[in-house]
Amino acid sequence: MIIPYNELSEDVLQALVEDFVTREGTDYGQEEQSTQEKAEQLLALLKAGELLITYNEDTKSCGLITKNQ
Repeated sequence: MIIPYNELSEDVLQALVEDFVTREGTDYGQEEQSTQEKAEQLLALLKAGELLITYNEDTKSCGLITKNQ
Protein backbone atom coordinates (compact mmCIF):
# COMPACT_ATOMS: atom_id res chain seq x y z
CA MET A 1 0.00 0.00 0.00
CA ILE A 2 1.29 3.49 -0.88
CA ILE A 3 0.83 6.18 1.79
CA PRO A 4 0.88 9.81 0.55
CA TYR A 5 3.47 11.68 2.62
CA ASN A 6 1.16 14.69 3.00
CA GLU A 7 -1.42 12.54 4.82
CA LEU A 8 1.02 12.00 7.71
CA SER A 9 1.53 14.49 10.51
CA GLU A 10 4.82 16.38 10.41
CA ASP A 11 6.04 14.51 13.50
CA VAL A 12 5.20 11.07 12.09
CA LEU A 13 6.80 11.90 8.75
CA GLN A 14 9.98 13.14 10.44
CA ALA A 15 10.16 10.03 12.63
CA LEU A 16 9.68 7.75 9.62
CA VAL A 17 12.42 9.47 7.62
CA GLU A 18 14.83 9.51 10.58
CA ASP A 19 14.17 5.81 11.19
CA PHE A 20 14.98 5.07 7.57
CA VAL A 21 18.22 7.06 7.45
CA THR A 22 19.53 5.48 10.65
CA ARG A 23 19.00 1.89 9.46
CA GLU A 24 22.10 -0.14 8.82
CA GLY A 25 22.94 -0.60 5.18
CA THR A 26 21.67 2.74 3.90
CA ASP A 27 24.23 4.31 1.60
CA TYR A 28 24.41 7.96 0.60
CA GLY A 29 27.63 7.98 -1.40
CA GLN A 30 31.24 8.57 -0.54
CA GLU A 31 30.78 11.75 1.50
CA GLU A 32 29.62 11.47 5.09
CA GLN A 33 26.40 13.32 5.84
CA SER A 34 24.61 14.03 9.08
CA THR A 35 21.32 12.34 9.90
CA GLN A 36 19.61 15.71 9.41
CA GLU A 37 21.14 16.16 5.94
CA LYS A 38 20.04 12.67 4.92
CA ALA A 39 16.54 13.28 6.28
CA GLU A 40 16.28 16.57 4.38
CA GLN A 41 17.29 14.82 1.16
CA LEU A 42 14.64 12.15 1.62
CA LEU A 43 11.96 14.70 2.47
CA ALA A 44 12.80 16.64 -0.68
CA LEU A 45 12.55 13.44 -2.76
CA LEU A 46 9.19 12.59 -1.16
CA LYS A 47 7.84 16.07 -1.90
CA ALA A 48 9.11 15.85 -5.49
CA GLY A 49 7.34 12.52 -5.96
CA GLU A 50 10.58 10.62 -6.53
CA LEU A 51 10.17 8.53 -3.34
CA LEU A 52 7.03 6.87 -2.05
CA ILE A 53 6.11 5.61 1.41
CA THR A 54 4.92 2.02 1.51
CA TYR A 55 3.09 0.14 4.23
CA ASN A 56 3.07 -3.64 4.43
CA GLU A 57 -0.02 -4.86 6.28
CA ASP A 58 1.45 -8.34 6.84
CA THR A 59 4.59 -7.10 8.58
CA LYS A 60 3.03 -3.85 9.83
CA SER A 61 6.08 -1.94 8.63
CA CYS A 62 6.79 1.10 6.50
CA GLY A 63 9.42 1.57 3.85
CA LEU A 64 10.54 3.95 1.14
CA ILE A 65 10.77 3.06 -2.53
CA THR A 66 11.59 5.01 -5.65
CA LYS A 67 8.66 5.76 -7.92
CA ASN A 68 10.23 3.44 -10.53
CA GLN A 69 10.14 0.48 -8.17
